[in-house]
Amino acid sequence: MSSVDYMEEGQGAAAGGQRAKARSIPRITVQAFCENEHTAEAVANASADRRLAKSHVTVQMGGARAANSFYQTAPTPNLIIIESLSEREQMLADLDHLAQSCDAGTKVLVIGAVNDVVLYRSLMQRGVSEYLVAPLQPAQIIESIGNLYEDPSAEPAGEVIAFVGAKGGSGSSTICHNTAWAMSKITSTNVVITDFDLPFGTAGLDFDQDPVQGLADALTAPDRLDEVLLERLLTKCSDNLSLFAAPSTLDHVYDLSEKQCATVVDVVRSNLPHAFMDIPHMWTGWSRQMLIHADDIVITATPDLASLRNTKNLIDLIQKERNNDDPPHIVLNQVNVPKRPEISLADFNKSLGMEVGVVMDFNPQLFGTAANNGQMIQEFEPRSRASEQFDELASKIARITSGKTESGSTFSKLLGKLNRK
Repeated sequence: MSSVDYMEEGQGAAAGGQRAKARSIPRITVQAFCENEHTAEAVANASADRRLAKSHVTVQMGGARAANSFYQTAPTPNLIIIESLSEREQMLADLDHLAQSCDAGTKVLVIGAVNDVVLYRSLMQRGVSEYLVAPLQPAQIIESIGNLYEDPSAEPAGEVIAFVGAKGGSGSSTICHNTAWAMSKITSTNVVITDFDLPFGTAGLDFDQDPVQGLADALTAPDRLDEVLLERLLTKCSDNLSLFAAPSTLDHVYDLSEKQCATVVDVVRSNLPHAFMDIPHMWTGWSRQMLIHADDIVITATPDLASLRNTKNLIDLIQKERNNDDPPHIVLNQVNVPKRPEISLADFNKSLGMEVGVVMDFNPQLFGTAANNGQMIQEFEPRSRASEQFDELASKIARITSGKTESGSTFSKLLGKLNRK
């Protein structure tokens, strides 16, 4: 398939159970020809994912033979997905036939039923872009398509973590800022806090900073924002932590658009490994968009009825719009306030249908003094239980575990061994 782009050896089927990276896939046309109903359903589910919102995906049954018949009279799209359950020789013959109809620039992703290194190499030699082994989950399909259309010369996209409070006063900003601090220490990578509460944001106060420029300047002219301007607008808080501060004044009315926010977030994520988005407790088009399109979401709640209701509503929306993503992290904050009736952790978990990840005890002396000093908890009291919990939350977001995480597919591991030999 001379018209089909080549992939390097060792980049075969994605391992199951991994979440799809939140990479935006460009406006492409994808046509899938499946043999198995489960595969067709997985492709259809993937097509509804937020990362494929710009793409046009169609799914048909019939596999390689249906594709060959279809493209006798129709031009080929940007990407063809072919599922073939045939034996090796028949599959290769069908793909050789398909190559005669492929237009220049068309990529082909093949789905098969067996882990066969000889078959994999034969497919790569023919210019097949990727080979996946069924059964597949939608996240694997999204990940594979994203890999095919990722600019190899571009820097890896950073992760966006959105923090939102279930209600006002839940402490979401405090959780965001302290977790970002912990993340910068644990990973030793650059982290930025972007404070989207433009009139009332507290990030500057929490870090004892009073920047002249910040996020509002970027949002005023988002098309001008690039790596150089971003660096000038950021305020350095430590070696690995920067602040994209809110003006925190009432001189202007800040009516943000979805496009403004999306442009700024894209520039930030393309220049920094971890972008923590401190989203105020409001419900607008741009705040909803930022939640839906984030890589990770942290919801901060308090143990009361209004917070429980709002958290449940947020989870229901997130599960509906992000069914190929990990569930949000839930922080239950300000727990065990003296003489205050509270919903128990067990009842909170039961009502949500999922487990709260972190429970933060009410400690006004610790948090209040640190805030008044312009310090993070780990600066003020590094051996406190709260300090440990921020490390735990940062580790969960960074997916750091005690055991070594294995990556790559069966094909990748097999080919790696063969190449070493």
